[in-house]
Amino acid sequence: MTVIDIPGSKSVTARALFLAAAAEGTTTLLRPLVSDDTEGFAEGLGALGYTVRKEPGAWHIEGRPAGPGTADADVYCRDGATTARFLPALASAGHGTFRFDASAQMRRRPLGPLSTALRELGVDLRHGGKDGHHPLAVHAAGVKGGALTLDAGQSSQYLTALLMLGPLTAEGLDITVTDLVSEPYVEITLAMMRAFGADVRREDDERGRTYRVAPTGYRARSYGIEPDASTAGYFFAAAALRPGGSVTVPGLGTGALQGDLAFVDVLRRMGADVEVTAGSTTVRSTGTLRGLTVTMRDISDTMPTLAAIAPFADGPVRIEDVANTRVKECDRLDACAENLRRLGVTVTTGPDWIQIEPGTPSGPAEIATHGDHRIVMSFAVTALLTPGITFDDPGCVKKTFPDFHHEFGAFARTP
Repeated sequence: MTVIDIPGSKSVTARALFLAAAAEGTTTLLRPLVSDDTEGFAEGLGALGYTVRKEPGAWHIEGRPAGPGTADADVYCRDGATTARFLPALASAGHGTFRFDASAQMRRRPLGPLSTALRELGVDLRHGGKDGHHPLAVHAAGVKGGALTLDAGQSSQYLTALLMLGPLTAEGLDITVTDLVSEPYVEITLAMMRAFGADVRREDDERGRTYRVAPTGYRARSYGIEPDASTAGYFFAAAALRPGGSVTVPGLGTGALQGDLAFVDVLRRMGADVEVTAGSTTVRSTGTLRGLTVTMRDISDTMPTLAAIAPFADGPVRIEDVANTRVKECDRLDACAENLRRLGVTVTTGPDWIQIEPGTPSGPAEIATHGDHRIVMSFAVTALLTPGITFDDPGCVKKTFPDFHHEFGAFARTP
């Protein structure tokens, strides 16, 4: 049995950086993910006047409950959606003028519902180009708080940014959600906020779902970052795919925060042997992958991983309710379909679904990555049983897992 140490969660690291920056005192983050996205987030905090001190295996952040330590700053968010969406919310709680921009890829990704919500809370926020997209400027004077309605059907990150802002407001926030995608990511947010001392409650009634956040502020602490469940999914998929395959990931078990660990339930439905304990998750091949129809709205980051192994199933694999994957780093639905067709696989798609027919992928073929780390890592799993696969931009994995090719290659060479 192969045991793999997966790098820290990107989602948890980004949230922890926000909460640490907003907390009273100095927070130590243990085993944070070191990647382009998280380095960019930490760099953004530095531009805003927060002190981030790094050492191997630990980052120390000096919190500033009053907001950024400078009255004027330019922040470049690189490709990071969490950076581009969370930091403007954090900056709005302070006082000053803070300008944000991002890569061309991130400029294309939507920001509108968050921008609208911040404006409704009285934040002077102005877009420099296309409304609802980067670049933007926040002329901050603190946030009073209040009640607002939010559509988070495109990205749960809009809701997370506002929830984390809530304890920093003068009067707290009540957020009524009309639609929500990737709900498990919101559960990560709530658990982490509470770990840093926040009082946040969810109420469901005939009007919908409302999150009530008290103006408590945050308290610094030492916080361990669990392994990234989305990244673990590539190794789980590979173990399920390869005859005799088996992998154990320590640190991801029954108490894990991340909803993407539910990807192993999809693999179990397909026939893999899955064991989840308090401290680890193990996936073993049974020699068979069954076709299935599955809704992946809540774990949509793992959609490309399933698409990449779907041709090896004994029947069609249909993935539904994943419209939000069209506004990720690329249109992942179309990117998966395009690349599977390059490998000779029959694929059909709709607005929010993709269906992949069984058939042996064949190379040689160059995968069009569209600069998307998840396309590369997913089709690396396909390449285990498909000689001749190459990538037009293999280095884009630096966004979340700079050593992916080395680590996955070593895993692939294990018997």
